Amino acid sequence: MVATGWLRGVILDASIEKREAVVGGVDGYPGPRDPGIIPVSQLNAVFGTNVPFGTAPFARMRALDDTMEDVPAFQQTGIDLLLGLLAESAEPVHLMCFGSARPLAVAFNRDPGLLREKVARVHLSAGSTSLDYLEWNVYLDPIAMCRVVESGLPLALYPCATGVDCYSYDTHNTYWRFSDLRWIEDLHPALRRYLLYGLGRSSRIDFLRALDEEPPESLKADVYGRQHAVWETAAWMLVSDSELVRHHDGTYEIVGRESVVASDAVILNRQVPCVVDSHPTGLYTFSVTDGDGDGARATVFERGDPAEYERALQEALPRLYQSFAPSAASWQGTTTGLREDGLPRTYAGPL
Repeated sequence: MVATGWLRGVILDASIEKREAVVGGVDGYPGPRDPGIIPVSQLNAVFGTNVPFGTAPFARMRALDDTMEDVPAFQQTGIDLLLGLLAESAEPVHLMCFGSARPLAVAFNRDPGLLREKVARVHLSAGSTSLDYLEWNVYLDPIAMCRVVESGLPLALYPCATGVDCYSYDTHNTYWRFSDLRWIEDLHPALRRYLLYGLGRSSRIDFLRALDEEPPESLKADVYGRQHAVWETAAWMLVSDSELVRHHDGTYEIVGRESVVASDAVILNRQVPCVVDSHPTGLYTFSVTDGDGDGARATVFERGDPAEYERALQEALPRLYQSFAPSAASWQGTTTGLREDGLPRTYAGPL
């Protein structure tokens, strides 16, 4: 969840199928998978933050009006956090929805008035450009998708798939890919180790200490040589008021909208107004309408040439990530920082 450039909270989505390692879904993303408590904790440690997080229900909704108040208490924490953050916010908040739409749908069913008052726009990264392909995030909870699309909340749609699959290109779907991940090597050491921990599927239980130690070169070589699919960049750029530009020298960069200069060519990455309807499969249909999107209840992603869009992001996103670095005050390693531990004493036991 994002507002004015600040991450206020993270609602962790998980599914029974991935937790039980059932084969299926998007190729290359196997289970078993639990909610992402470790990566959020690692980033809080690196940046010296305390972004709150909670876990959403694992099971699918049973009906459009399901409030899921009968799931275990641990799986209520994400819904409670979302409703609490909205209630305490003095201004409408943008909600970023990746994965299933279940946390948002359940929160709406519990307090529709609060969401209608406090949600600036739902950025829904899911769905397909036609009804010919059941996209993975929709499959995770079709009823939740229908609930959100039919909710009347302001919607910004970011279809992940085309009518063919989630690895095809269209002007209205968001998919692009890295041909390799070698750029990770040039990240700040803590962020490099963070990505290698996750992408390398590490099972280390000392997940904070892992941020202090370089993983084996063999693991690096395996991760760096992979292609990597991406679907969410468009939403993050739009919510953060950023533009993807080609500078006069031919290089690409993601910059704040206020930093675009006359010699920059802006690579199309926008939302356009549309009419949207839900479908029993959980998918939605949309038709683009006239206008610039301001004030429209529903909008849909649009880009220009997908090939240039991909080429631009392959250069610009690593450049952005390589500019990220924790402050000296927030990151001193995960041990004791500048403070030295006290003098060692006789190990606990008889004196």
